[in-house]
Amino acid sequence: MKKILTVALAAGTLVSCTKDYDDVIISGDKSGIQRYEVSWQQAADSSSRSVAANFWNPQGKYFNKDNGGNTTFNYWPQAHALDVLVDAYLRTNDAVYRTQIDSWFDGVKQMNGGSFSNEFYDDMEWNALAMLRAYDATGDAKFKTAVDALWNEIKGGWNTTMGGGIMWRRAMPGYKNTPANMPAAILAARLYQKDKKNEDLAWAQKIYAWEKDSLFETGTGYVYDGINNQGDGKRDAWKFTYNQGTFIGAALELYNATGSAVYFNDAQKAAGYTLGDNTLTNSTDRLLRDEGEGDGGLFKGVFVRYFTLLIQHPDLSESYRSRYIAFLKHNAELLWFAGTSKSSVLFGTYWKNKPAASTDLTTQLSGAMLIEAAATLEKNKLF
Repeated sequence: MKKILTVALAAGTLVSCTKDYDDVIISGDKSGIQRYEVSWQQAADSSSRSVAANFWNPQGKYFNKDNGGNTTFNYWPQAHALDVLVDAYLRTNDAVYRTQIDSWFDGVKQMNGGSFSNEFYDDMEWNALAMLRAYDATGDAKFKTAVDALWNEIKGGWNTTMGGGIMWRRAMPGYKNTPANMPAAILAARLYQKDKKNEDLAWAQKIYAWEKDSLFETGTGYVYDGINNQGDGKRDAWKFTYNQGTFIGAALELYNATGSAVYFNDAQKAAGYTLGDNTLTNSTDRLLRDEGEGDGGLFKGVFVRYFTLLIQHPDLSESYRSRYIAFLKHNAELLWFAGTSKSSVLFGTYWKNKPAASTDLTTQLSGAMLIEAAATLEKNKLF
């Protein structure tokens, strides 16, 4: 993920008001949006088909930058597009998605220079995570082989600068951040649960311990973006839903792998901070923030994916589950009722505002992930 940040965005994230999520009550609808009964299964059919149809490049076998004719290949969003295909395939068993999943493997590999290796460690991690899910969904060994190769390469990104951590990119070995470490911890923990290799669990625990020590506020649940970006050893004060989501995901996977309650408590703390912080969640609309197009367009979708796993976890208390569900349902409803261009099923960067005729793949994927999450929760009778 190439970190392209505007001055306004960076400045805006420094000013916020944080409060304990236990004090946040999601009640009353101040949106002015007319709500109605919706089949989230049908909504997910429409949104995921839009991704598969409007952004897919059938010649190159990858997903275009947008639906407006920009065929630029960007490596890291391909992983999340594959995730949406897997979501839809698991939900519907539709062969159309399976065919596209197989084509994705060949096209993305070719467009990336004949391999899945990349300059950015976080990007490799995302593609490894998506391919691991594709392997679970299809049983096709080519995905697992690619995952194992990437994992071996990702481990080489660890060094002792700043006390450890995986570097963000090869050209910046001293810069460590959440995007390069939490997806790696998720990957290592999932590989451990699958292959039962103790070294994978050790890696997951090591990476997570570094992150928690370096980039996590245990008292609040705030996850910092990175450290030593300018070579000064300081932490970046940016706030992104993406970081909160990946931390939740890593904590959950380690809890699943070890049973240690510390990890589960960390996941809840990070979730609560996200929902209670006025930078990450709009205090008026109760919607996850607008993080723009480009890379930022994907951030909310990443949060939603791992937040949804927390919602479904059997060890989550019912009081927290009901609060989390209310928040996610509110976001899904405003997106579907107010923020979706229904003629083409396109989403915008802020989930109560309709997009223009063209929207970025990243932005579309976040919306599709939210709708797929709603369909999952509906299927499990949580919506």
